[in-house]
Amino acid sequence: MKNSIEPQAERRSRLHLMDELRGFAVFCMVFYHGFYTLAFLYELKWATFLFWFFTPAEPYFAALFIFISGISSLLSRSNLRRGFRLLPIALAVTAVTLLITPQYTIWFGILHFLAINMILFGLFGKYLEKIPFSWAMVLLCAVLYYFTKTIPMGYLGFGPVSILPLPQVFYQQAWLVFMGFYGSSFTSSDYFPLLPWGFVFLAGTFVGRLVAQGRVPQWMYKSRVPFFSVMGRWALAIYIAHQPVIYAVCWLLKRVGLFG
Repeated sequence: MKNSIEPQAERRSRLHLMDELRGFAVFCMVFYHGFYTLAFLYELKWATFLFWFFTPAEPYFAALFIFISGISSLLSRSNLRRGFRLLPIALAVTAVTLLITPQYTIWFGILHFLAINMILFGLFGKYLEKIPFSWAMVLLCAVLYYFTKTIPMGYLGFGPVSILPLPQVFYQQAWLVFMGFYGSSFTSSDYFPLLPWGFVFLAGTFVGRLVAQGRVPQWMYKSRVPFFSVMGRWALAIYIAHQPVIYAVCWLLKRVGLFG
């Protein structure tokens, strides 16, 4: 899908703040997954401590990465093409983890999530453009995120606003795992279902209109942290490659006797 606002986006200089935030999010995820690998595959106590120490922060830098991916969807010439290119890579990640580390198989991780959202936005983004932009829509996405975040616990809502219980039949259908419904036997070492995370991506698509139209402060176009800016430009490639690199480095360190 070619967005009607795309020509304006093409005339703007690069928004370095977005690159830097995306690069920072990827940087955090790489280190978090490094601690995960050392903790669960090699059972190192210090890595286990660091993994659990940083776990509370993980949803925030993951949300930042997803949010900026939503913004980027307004700057893409074809979200369908991007999504269908990414989907085979995501499926390959599932296949490789199933073969090499079956106990830590990734069934619907962030790459699967992003691929599906790119495809959905490519198909239906033109209808979203008919909804006038307002910060109220971004706020609504945030509310819906928290409203659906409790699906794994069997209900919708938060605080006094809740609907429970949800029909158990939803949790007995394996094909609904991608939506956020899963049974007690389901495990995935990386899991980002459409509910609630799709609302983070959707919020990004609304904010992306401002970026595509150049309606953001000029200071956001200036690069302040070049390292994160470069990482942000190559964020997807880094994310795809980082797990094999982490496994290879850990294997090498163990072979030379540095741990294990």
